[in-house]
This record gives sequence, structure tokens and C-alpha cells, in this order.
Amino acid sequence: MAAGLVAVAAGLHGAPAVTALPALRGRLLHRLDGVGPPDRIALTFDDGPDPRSTPHFLEVLAAHRVRATFFLLGTMLRRHPELGRRLVAAGHEVALHGGEHRNLLLRGPLATGRDLAAAHELTVAVTGQTPRFYRPPYGVSTGPALLAARRLGLRPVLWTCWGRDWTRTADARSVLAELRRGLRGGGTVLLHDSSCAATPGAWRSALDALPHLLDECRQRGWTVGPLGDHLDGT
Repeated sequence: MAAGLVAVAAGLHGAPAVTALPALRGRLLHRLDGVGPPDRIALTFDDGPDPRSTPHFLEVLAAHRVRATFFLLGTMLRRHPELGRRLVAAGHEVALHGGEHRNLLLRGPLATGRDLAAAHELTVAVTGQTPRFYRPPYGVSTGPALLAARRLGLRPVLWTCWGRDWTRTADARSVLAELRRGLRGGGTVLLHDSSCAATPGAWRSALDALPHLLDECRQRGWTVGPLGDHLDGT
């Protein structure tokens, strides 16, 4: 009996992690992908704010007059609050990536809920903006994480395509090629404005690819913007 209860509890904890698999997510949980109107693209960044890299992304976005959504880590925002405020001042949207960049399958329910609540409180206090969206590290969620997000009024959103820009061998060409595999109108794009959880300096591949991505989206007639604009009404 006890063993059965433990197995059930483990299943409830880890079952949402299957949403990290794009093929399965696309079939069963289309809303989680962040699909919006076919004439729009949501541009999102994970793992910042990072003073070594995020300002470079802000410069490119400003040059192209594009706003985006930045999924912030509590640990990074606590170290660099001025950069969090700069994001909002520039018109960008902030969202939650959690307290730390750790796989939630290795965290207990209490720690998961506590960390997300603390990150939420910190984000509001530092930026003055109340986040609406949540993306778990690695795209791997758990039952406790989803419950905590719901209590905080957060909508979980993953992505429809990413650039695999965190690897040692990534460059602008490989990032663009990977993005194009899933780049469709209505999609949500994931790039990284920090390499704090990846190969050091890997963010440069995303930065180099970004202007080309924005130009391509414009040529296809898609409006690029933050998730809030993209998903309002969905």
C-alpha cells in the first residue's frame, strides 16, 4: 500500500515533464506551445538578466524597434536588479523562469513552490511589472510547479521553435537553421540572452542570429513582439 502511494505521488510529481517533448506537446497541449495569431511571432529569451550579454540584445531589439519577453531567473535578477528595470523601461515584458536554473524533477514540492513565489515577489518588487507567464528551466515542469504557477496567476508557456543556441558548436548559421525547422506564423521563438546555464559565451550565437531572424520575419509579413501581445485573447 505504502509503495503504491509513493508511486502515485511520484507520477503526479513528474508526469507534466512530458510536455518538454515538442512532438507530444504539439498533439496534446497545443496551448502550452504559445501559439497565437498566424500573422504574429512571439520573441522570448531565457536565463537573464545578464550584464555580459543582455545589453547587446537590447541594442539589436531597439535598432529593429521590436519588443520581446524576457524569462528571468531570480538568482540573476537579484544580482543585477538595474538590468531588470532597464528591460521594463525599454518596453519589454518580463516573465518568470524560476528562482534557479535547476531541473524541477529533482526538487520537492515545498522548495518548488517557495522558489517560484520568491522569484515572483522579487520580479514585481524590482521591475514594477507583474509577470503573467512562466517557463520552467529546461521546459521540464512538475505537478507542484504547475500548482504554484496557478496560485500566482501565471500561465505556463514553452515554445514552438528554438535555436539550440546554448551549445559549444552553435553559431548564427546553426541557430537560424534550427529555428527554421519550426518557424511558422503564430509561433513562439526561444533564444537565450545569457549563458549562465550553458556553454560560456554561447549567447553570441543567438545575438548574431537575431538580426537575420527579425529581417526574415518582417519579409514574411509577421509582426514580432512579446507574449502578452501575442497571446491576448487565446
